[in-house]
Amino acid sequence: NKVAGEIQLNDIPFKTGFVKLEGVEMKKNKAYGYKVTFFGDTVSLKDLLGDDQLSSLSSLNTYNLTYNYTNVASKLTNTSGTDPIICPLITHTRQLYYDTSTAGEGNLYKPSSGYLTSTNGVYWSDLKYAIRLQEIIDAIESQYSITFSSDFFNDATNAPFYNLYMWLHRKKGDVEPATQVTETYQQVSSFTAYSTPSPETSMVTGALIIPSSLVTSPNFLNGNDLSFIPNSSYTSTAYNIRVFRNGSLFYQGTNLTGTTILTSTQLGYLGAGNYTVSVSSATSATSFFDAGDIRWALTGQKGESVSSWSDEWRSSSAQATSADFEFVITEQLPKMKIIDFLTGLFKAFNLTAYVDVTGTIVVRTLDSYYTASSVVWDVDDYVDISKGTVDVALPFKEIAFSFKGLGTYLAKQYEQLENSGWGSLSYTLDDATYDAPEQTYNVQVPYEHLQYERLYSQAGAITDVQYGWCVDDNKDSYIGKPIIFYAIRKTSGTDILLKQAATTNADIDDYWIPSNSQALASGTSTQNINFQLEVNEYTEDTAFTGTLFENYYKTYIQNVFNNKRRLTKVKAYLPLKMIYNLKLNDKISLNGYTYKINSITTNLTTGESSLELLNVV
Repeated sequence: NKVAGEIQLNDIPFKTGFVKLEGVEMKKNKAYGYKVTFFGDTVSLKDLLGDDQLSSLSSLNTYNLTYNYTNVASKLTNTSGTDPIICPLITHTRQLYYDTSTAGEGNLYKPSSGYLTSTNGVYWSDLKYAIRLQEIIDAIESQYSITFSSDFFNDATNAPFYNLYMWLHRKKGDVEPATQVTETYQQVSSFTAYSTPSPETSMVTGALIIPSSLVTSPNFLNGNDLSFIPNSSYTSTAYNIRVFRNGSLFYQGTNLTGTTILTSTQLGYLGAGNYTVSVSSATSATSFFDAGDIRWALTGQKGESVSSWSDEWRSSSAQATSADFEFVITEQLPKMKIIDFLTGLFKAFNLTAYVDVTGTIVVRTLDSYYTASSVVWDVDDYVDISKGTVDVALPFKEIAFSFKGLGTYLAKQYEQLENSGWGSLSYTLDDATYDAPEQTYNVQVPYEHLQYERLYSQAGAITDVQYGWCVDDNKDSYIGKPIIFYAIRKTSGTDILLKQAATTNADIDDYWIPSNSQALASGTSTQNINFQLEVNEYTEDTAFTGTLFENYYKTYIQNVFNNKRRLTKVKAYLPLKMIYNLKLNDKISLNGYTYKINSITTNLTTGESSLELLNVV
């Protein structure tokens, strides 16, 4: 177990972080010395998030909405460029096309009149909502009481990140499950504390939060009663209940009538996590349960030999049942660990992080991290000149940048035709004399990377429509990895039809289209989320040169592959002032040359430091 710790040098605080005991040295059967590992503050982020999934971010349920034609149409045509929830033109099964001569579902062409009018269009249920990535970052900060700096996250002016969305696509194909009877679950979204309970648990947007600190001993709550008391008009009407933990099904009960009380015997013991409750009935009612009639009473102990406590939460408003499907954000987010989500962003944009003196996690691109410091430390007087080494700096032949998810139809087709992954890049030094080891270093982003399609008519006329098709190479519905994309709102574009029913549709010319580039014109922005320069799907040119490699990796990687780059290793006895103030983005001056710091290892008992330095070329 890691515990909070601090390193002091001559009673002056040096580093804060965590200490883990690795072993004990014994002399004469008594402890003589301890082997410990000290971890910096940033390691706490991984420990804090653990294996929690994106689905555990309960505050995102603030954006829950009904999944129906009205809302899909609204989010597809939304005029707000800052809306956290949109509906992009990405279909989960049906292929879209534009044909002025034939009729068919999926044909977006809007004729002036005739039979095509009622037949053509994309069904609203072929589409799903998407959420802005910044909203996920906000939810992480809120739930885990951490703060990211505004250097990359939390900056609405940082369009390369702020304009990115994630498609809410956990289930392959349709959002709604196929059922014989129309019956959908509605989340109990509001609970209030009853009789001022002890502040042991909390509620966020209907989610009961049991912190890990509360269940350390024992590691679960030893008592709970979850009660459902139907309105007097529905005591004989069947209903169903579901309890989710961190967005995954934890318990379900079906065909219940009258008052139901779930104790620890039925529900089981509750460990740390976020719990939400949903109810359904074949009977639609605005008050199937009256306010206060869904109750969660909890009892437990704070720890060993500590008195017990009790909390009770009650629904603060009447709970409805409805045939309309409620799109619960945490139940539709793709399956992914929060730490993997963040790691993916760090890999895509070559980010680095550290904790500053205020406790803020500073997140910057690697280039901006290095340029943030102009400090140069002269170490000539402290270096042991009796020995040292100078080695080749790079132990790899090439670096491969790719996306883990390249399984959709167009991406697979691209791979088969081009013998390369869509948006992927293999970088090596373009020099026949370059003779490095054969190993390849892989940078793989854990997201799905779609290739989008701009539609042409059968006569070859280009439209303003670009869409994504989330199917595999057999043209079957596909789940894949989480999909992130740039959302671009096309206004006064080519008229298309959105179908409400078999013979009912609406004409729209404003809609959100998905894109791998931040803009539709390279003159506006060349930023895109390909590693390799690709032909842009919308403009069909190679003017979008601002790839992830070009904007976030090139400077560092080209310097690494420079055949003049060397790794110098020396020993030094640095003064305490230098050890205390030196930062890894500072530079070192040695024998008149300037170096970047690759690593520093300091023996704090002897004062000896081992420096690995990369010459600035």
